[in-house]
Amino acid sequence: MTNTGHETNAKLNLYIKFLKERLAFEPQSATLHYNLGLAYAHKGLPAEAISEFKQSLECEPNLAEAYVNLGGLYADSEPEKSIEANIKALEINPDLGPAHSNLAFGYLRDGKPDKAVIHGKRALELMPGSARAYQLLAAAYIAADQLEDSAELSRKMLQDGVSTGAAHFNLSVALYALGKEEEAEEHARAAKELGYTPNQE
Repeated sequence: MTNTGHETNAKLNLYIKFLKERLAFEPQSATLHYNLGLAYAHKGLPAEAISEFKQSLECEPNLAEAYVNLGGLYADSEPEKSIEANIKALEINPDLGPAHSNLAFGYLRDGKPDKAVIHGKRALELMPGSARAYQLLAAAYIAADQLEDSAELSRKMLQDGVSTGAAHFNLSVALYALGKEEEAEEHARAAKELGYTPNQE
């Protein structure tokens, strides 16, 4: 770990200590539990983060952002819980872009590309500059067999300079499926040159 990394980790540890001390006096503070959850998430302690987000919701059931963060933490290990948490977030606030983005990812993994497209579109509307929203929607279009839409979106990503590695990769996949192999190979090479791998977000 670099000196900067050590300093950041030390500051995070101090912040966690401060929040825990405050919670000893204010155990029903949704904000303190939520901030402690964020700190644990940044520290790479998902179980502790999940526990704090859950406690924040016990204190304040309408804290939509806590549901979004829970959904993000569940995304890789428990996709069904991730989908459930983000749906709850949207019941409280339908315009939370990260919740729509998380649902696009969850439905894509769950084999429901049509739902992934719906939430991917909404995420991009709410977060027009989000590289993740672009990538998820392009991938969802491919999974939903909307190849022309995916290609068009990836070309827009390249035009706007947004996440170009992912754009080249998704464009290559769409073009291969459309039978445009020569052009697809060009974009596959470009993605590789940029160091992009398919599991990146």
